[in-house]
Amino acid sequence: MRLHVSARPLLPFLALVPLLAGCGDTGGLVSAGSTPTASGPVHLWPDRRGASVPPADPGGAPPEYVKGIPPVRNQDVHAVDPVALVQAELRAHPDTEVGADGMPARTVAAIQECPKDEDVKEPEACPVLKPYYRDLTGNGKDELIVGIEFPDKMMSVRVYTADPDGRLNRIMATTETVITVELAGRDVILRVPSGNRGYELITAWSWDERQLTMLPTREQIVRVPGNQGPPGSREPAPVPGRP
Repeated sequence: MRLHVSARPLLPFLALVPLLAGCGDTGGLVSAGSTPTASGPVHLWPDRRGASVPPADPGGAPPEYVKGIPPVRNQDVHAVDPVALVQAELRAHPDTEVGADGMPARTVAAIQECPKDEDVKEPEACPVLKPYYRDLTGNGKDELIVGIEFPDKMMSVRVYTADPDGRLNRIMATTETVITVELAGRDVILRVPSGNRGYELITAWSWDERQLTMLPTREQIVRVPGNQGPPGSREPAPVPGRP
């Protein structure tokens, strides 16, 4: 915290400094020199006509109701079987390899064979990972966060919410070569390789009330420490745009 002191009452005190120094006091004020004048950014070539920028593409998947899943009570997504949910999406979008519903054929086959018994504890036998829950829309109800493992470290991250009628609505679907997935407040944070050696791209996905979907709202490129351990041993990722 900086203390702002008026210069007017300081002048008499400065006038006494030589007198104090003459008495053998070496603790007087010493000038640090002139203070550089602060300057704002300078716009170079102000007369140049810049390029026009088209409207931004939101970059997220549009919201989509999931067909083939019974409505839930009280908007409680905890009652939803994530495997049955993903299987219902496969039935609604068969043979889709690109886009929000895109999935490799061998991943589709593995999901179709996922064990139905909840007592079966073989995560490697099913690409649909353990679900997580968090209120991401701010309505006081949890959303369902599902991860689907693809080959070559790729991963589909999907988020579902329930409307007042209990219908499940998918509000996020993205496929990336994922390093880690984290939750920070009401954001889903994805860490992916940036394309530049030694750097990662951190993207924060946030709820957009106007488009009723999750959108990539903030991005940050960070340098990876040289001596890094396994992903689980690293410090949590900083959230883009937050201190």
